[in-house]
Amino acid sequence: MRGIFKNTRFTGILNKVLTYIFLTFLSIVIIYPLLITASSAFRVGNVAAFTLDFSGQWTLDHFKRLFEETLYLNWYGNTLVIALSVMVFQVTIVTLAGYTYSRYRFAGRKKSLIFFLIIQMVPTMAALTAFYVLAMLIGALDQYWFLTAIYIGGGIPMNTWLMKGYFDTVPREIDEAARIDGAGHLRIFASVVLPLVKPMLAVQALWAFMGPFGDYLLAKFLLRSPESLTIAVGLQTFISNPQQQKVALFAAGAILAALPICILFFFLQKNFVSGLTSGGTKG
Repeated sequence: MRGIFKNTRFTGILNKVLTYIFLTFLSIVIIYPLLITASSAFRVGNVAAFTLDFSGQWTLDHFKRLFEETLYLNWYGNTLVIALSVMVFQVTIVTLAGYTYSRYRFAGRKKSLIFFLIIQMVPTMAALTAFYVLAMLIGALDQYWFLTAIYIGGGIPMNTWLMKGYFDTVPREIDEAARIDGAGHLRIFASVVLPLVKPMLAVQALWAFMGPFGDYLLAKFLLRSPESLTIAVGLQTFISNPQQQKVALFAAGAILAALPICILFFFLQKNFVSGLTSGGTKG
């Protein structure tokens, strides 16, 4: 018994040590680039390369130059409009589709779900030429609505699967109880089931909002004029020329680009950790 107890205790201590080592390593991997970006954005003078150096004076001049000497404000506004549009429309479509696939049985249900999986297997890179040709044919080059539509459509297949799986975990007994009380289909969805899937709605909203901020390739293909670029494409122009790299402006712009995502995350974080059916019956 003592040997078993000692082995169990040793295993527990070893697991804790390995866990802390992994978390420490993960923290360094995440924090180190952030520190480099911050030191490059706030240091006085021209920064020639991304280095971790907190010596010298700090300044906000690079942020001031970002708005006075570049089109960063245009890029910021463009990206916000696209991101908000994608978030609203994609979450709405995915939520309705996921609920429909979870709660109803109809012709072509299984085949359409399999079709969603097949579509998701095709990488975006493989469709770039098709997107470009289609944009030329319908006059959608340099148009936000076309880029927004691609972002929305690209996120529907897999996210519909995720929402369906989450709706499946909500007990159907809740629907039946509401139906006995006289609630219709729309009332059950909006007032009974929807509040129970807030954690997944929050995740879907954050993913949809983050996409346009991080995407470079698709926006680079479809947007042409300097005023219509998104943040990712616009910031790349600061460091695209090896002879005239604007590292400090790039770092300052990257920090500001992260602010909307951080704000949305903190606004939605309470839903990430909430229970699936708080106050209801979990099956």
